Amino acid sequence: MSRNTSILEKAKQENTFPENLHKFRMLTSLDDIKSLRFWKAVAAEFVGTFILVLVGCGSCIQDWSRENYITLRINDTEVNLVNNYSSADIVQIALAFGLSVATVIWIIGHVSGGHVNPAVTSAMLITRRISLARAFLFIVIQLLGALVGAWILRLVTPNKRQEALGCTLLGPGIDGLMGTGVELCITFVLVLTVFAACDKQRKDLGGSIPLTIGLSVTMCHLFAIKFTGSSMNTARSFGPALVMGVWKDHWVYWVGPILGGVLAGLTYDNVFSLNASLQKCRAFFLASQYDNENYKAKKTKIRIIEEDLEEGEETKGKETIVTQIGEIKKTVT
Repeated sequence: MSRNTSILEKAKQENTFPENLHKFRMLTSLDDIKSLRFWKAVAAEFVGTFILVLVGCGSCIQDWSRENYITLRINDTEVNLVNNYSSADIVQIALAFGLSVATVIWIIGHVSGGHVNPAVTSAMLITRRISLARAFLFIVIQLLGALVGAWILRLVTPNKRQEALGCTLLGPGIDGLMGTGVELCITFVLVLTVFAACDKQRKDLGGSIPLTIGLSVTMCHLFAIKFTGSSMNTARSFGPALVMGVWKDHWVYWVGPILGGVLAGLTYDNVFSLNASLQKCRAFFLASQYDNENYKAKKTKIRIIEEDLEEGEETKGKETIVTQIGEIKKTVT
């Protein structure tokens, strides 16, 4: 065996080549949940989702002086629904949700990241920014916060004015597949905005990150309220649905937002981020140690002296540069 071959074999054994990289592992990181800071973050997610549902869903209860309600029986439960949202109603709801999200991020962003949305948490998990344990507990506490927010809202609202308490329902003529598509699209926009606004590598960002994210929520509500009620947040739909017992087409608000969030996270990291590259994409799926935001391909120089040459050829030294995931560049020295 030639010397250069043995050196290359050694390089492979040291995991500098893709075929020997550790397979991707979704670590639970149980050590994460042992810190006080983690439980402060969990509490922050509860409070944030509580505020979002209380204020946002409260805005869906329209002008009490009007009598444009219809009563429907959904899953053996009678609920009062607004017969027709006016343009002013839609703007009111969109602003309430957008400003609620911006306010909540200002309050708890430094503690937990201000997810308040299982779709955002799922995107953070799939892009390996948070541990599996943190993601699981965040989603559970977000659902609980939404439930408490919807329950408090029901307690303080007269029975005849509760309507569906902000439950998200599909609009006229919208079936489950259409609704899922709409929810996927608007959540995709929201999570792309979150990732872009929080990208530490970008130097061109200015203004308020919470307000930027809040405006994206407002924009999506202006578009989607008449289609699906514009959830883009599984917890926001779950709380009122459980309190009111309204489960019609509820699966739409799990499938659409979660898929949209995951797709947006993967798209931004591997296509739109400043350090996006084929190398990074491959490392994401193959490397066991992967820092998403600070990823930079490491280069290892291996000097190879070729000894087994054809008769008549001159001996040449070649320097091979092997990056972390195996891209090879050769320069003659």
